[in-house]
Amino acid sequence: MKRTVYGLGIAACVAIAAPAQAGPDAIKIGVLTDMSGVTADITGKGSVEAARMAVEEFGATVLGKKVEVIFSDHLHKVDVGTATPRKWFDIDNVDAVVDVPNSGVALAVQSLAREKKKIVMYSGAGTTVLTNDACSPYGFHWTYDTYGLSHGTASAVVKAGGSSWFILAADYAFGQQLAKDTTAVVEANGGKVLGTVRHPLNASDFSSYLLQAQASGAKVIGIANAGNDTVNAIKQAQEFGLVEKGQSLAAMILMLQDVHSLGLKAAQGTYLTTASYWDIDDASRAWSKKFFERVNMMPSMLHAGVYGSVLHYLKAIKAAGTDDPDKVAAAMRAMPINDAFTHDAHIRADGHVMREMYLARVKSPSQSKAPWDYFEIVRKISPEEAVWPLSESTCALVKK
Repeated sequence: MKRTVYGLGIAACVAIAAPAQAGPDAIKIGVLTDMSGVTADITGKGSVEAARMAVEEFGATVLGKKVEVIFSDHLHKVDVGTATPRKWFDIDNVDAVVDVPNSGVALAVQSLAREKKKIVMYSGAGTTVLTNDACSPYGFHWTYDTYGLSHGTASAVVKAGGSSWFILAADYAFGQQLAKDTTAVVEANGGKVLGTVRHPLNASDFSSYLLQAQASGAKVIGIANAGNDTVNAIKQAQEFGLVEKGQSLAAMILMLQDVHSLGLKAAQGTYLTTASYWDIDDASRAWSKKFFERVNMMPSMLHAGVYGSVLHYLKAIKAAGTDDPDKVAAAMRAMPINDAFTHDAHIRADGHVMREMYLARVKSPSQSKAPWDYFEIVRKISPEEAVWPLSESTCALVKK
C-alpha cells in the first residue's frame, strides 16, 4: 500500500505544521503524527482528517472560540517530537496534542506537557509507562496499550494450542514493552517463550531474525512491532515458508491497513486485538464511509482514536465552561465517552481510557465479501481484561 505524504514531503510537512499564529480566541489542536515513516498508513494523513472530522461533528467553535487543527511529522525522532510541541506550546498557543505514534516520542511529550500544563491524548503510542510511572494529570492514553494487545491475542493463541513462542520485537520502547507483556501472558497461560530477538525500527531485512525463530522450533512466532515492520516481517516469513513448515504467526498489533497491504491470502487466520473496526455497527459504518471519501481507506483503530479523543476534549471544554487545562482534564475524567466507535467508556484516575476491545481474526479470501471486509470479530474483551488493575499501578495519581 502506497504511503501518502500529506503536503510537500517530509521537510515541508514539518515546515508547514503551524501555518497560523494562534490567537486568544482560538482553541488549537496539534496532531503530532507520522506523515512519512513506518506507521504513516495507520496514522499520518488519516489522523489529521480524523481530528478535522471530530471538529466538524462538534461544531466549528466552542465557547465562542474557533477550533483549529494543525499537524506535524515527528519523524520518529525524540528531538523533533519534543521540539515541535515545545514550539506549539510556547509560541503558537496550542491547547492540546493528539496521536503521537511512537512510544519514545510520547514519553518525552508527556514530560513536556506535564511541565507546561497542556493536555495530550495518545492514540498511536502503546507503552504502558504512560499511565504508570510517567502518568500525568494532563495525559490520556486513549486507544490501546501493549497490555491489552498481549492479553487479547497471546492468550487466545496459547489456548488454541500455541504453547511455545519465539518473539520478534522492535527495539524501542513500544516493541520492548510489547515483548515483555506478551511473554508474561504466554507464561501465565502455561506456554513458554523460547527466545526473543530485537530489530531496529523500519527494518528492511528480517531474514536473520526469522532464521533464529525457525531454528528455535517454536510453534508460534510472535511479531511485536508495528506498521510496515509488521507487514515486511510477515511477508518475509511467508517467503521463507515458515507457515508451510509448521510454524504459526501471531501479530501482536495488526491494523486494517497492514492486512490491505499484505492481502488476505498472506494474512488469513491471524488473530489480533483491536479497539475498533469500521464494520461493527451502523454508526461506525456511517463515519467510516465519510472517512473513506476523504482518504480512500477505512480507518485504523488509531484514526478512530484520534477522532474520539478530539471530540471528547471539545465536549469537556463545553462542559467545563472554560479551556483551563485543569478544569478540562477534570471534566474529561468525569464525562462518559461516546462517539461513533465508543459507547459509555470512561477515563480512570491514571488517565487510561477504559473501553471494550475486540479479539478479531483475519478472514480468508472466500469469507471477504467486499473491499476492506477483512476482520471477523471473535469476541468482545471487557475493559477489565484489557487494562491492568489499579492495584498494580505505579502511577502517582492513583497512590495520591
